[in-house]
Amino acid sequence: MAVRASTAESLRPGSLAALRSTLDGRFWLVTGLATAGSLLLLGVPTAVIPNPFFIRMTPTETFNVAVWLASAPLIGLLVATYVRPPRHAISHRDDETGAGRATLGGVAAYLAIGCPICNKVVVAGLGVSGALSIFAPLQPLIGAASVALLGATLAWRLRARARRCEKCAV
Repeated sequence: MAVRASTAESLRPGSLAALRSTLDGRFWLVTGLATAGSLLLLGVPTAVIPNPFFIRMTPTETFNVAVWLASAPLIGLLVATYVRPPRHAISHRDDETGAGRATLGGVAAYLAIGCPICNKVVVAGLGVSGALSIFAPLQPLIGAASVALLGATLAWRLRARARRCEKCAV
């Protein structure tokens, strides 16, 4: 019952209105820039985006592209939640909540979409055959966990942002 009460409380119309009031042009500008940056930062070194700087030793698979395209906008939105809303007082401590989960989600996304035998740490620990037979089959699971963690962290930060801004409006 406590979970339902908490969820219902976070979805009150006043909370949603308070949250909407914080999603101004700056929020969406930062979201767009951070999403584009995430697409490049994840896609270029993993060679999901073909480029002359990095070459994949294994072909890009469908789940690599799916995790890449799902995680980049989530990262962009998460980055934008750290932009201080206009006319709302948020303490510095509140701005830092969720940073560890967001970082872990981004690193997991990078590991999920990268070439398994291009990852020097994995190859050093498991060897090339281990990277292909042990790590590669785990990559879709790592990708799903990454997207779930990024989505949950985003939802948590947006609910907290709405509650804080609802208090400021009172």
